[in-house]
Amino acid sequence: MHDFPAPEILLPHRVSYGETDTMGYLYYAEYLHLFERARSEFIRGLGMSYRDVEARGIMLPVREASCRYRSPARYDDFILIRAGIAEVRRASLVFVYNVMDENRKTILAEGMTQHAVTDRNGRPVRMPVWFADLVSGACGTSH
Repeated sequence: MHDFPAPEILLPHRVSYGETDTMGYLYYAEYLHLFERARSEFIRGLGMSYRDVEARGIMLPVREASCRYRSPARYDDFILIRAGIAEVRRASLVFVYNVMDENRKTILAEGMTQHAVTDRNGRPVRMPVWFADLVSGACGTSH
């Protein structure tokens, strides 16, 4: 597998019947939901929940998302969702994701989400120092 930013989080997930399409494949839109769950756990792993970030007045709306599907996950498959931060800017950040089989040998999907940093009213703001410190350490950059 190619380089992935460190640190990372691995979120285990078993594909449920309700997440699949009529072919028994994980429905394509579910991948974005898995990215969201992994992203939330990644932030929690840095020491602060998404809820805590929002309680401090910072919102992280998705302004761009992509997913490249390589091989389908199927009903009852055990998969791992890997998440990390690839880039931190003054008022945005980019998360990247891999969805892998349970043995971590096959990438089933790759994705990214780019997030604006906004206040509660949706206005873009410069990333506060406390949040920049939190996420910059996660991708090895300084702000």
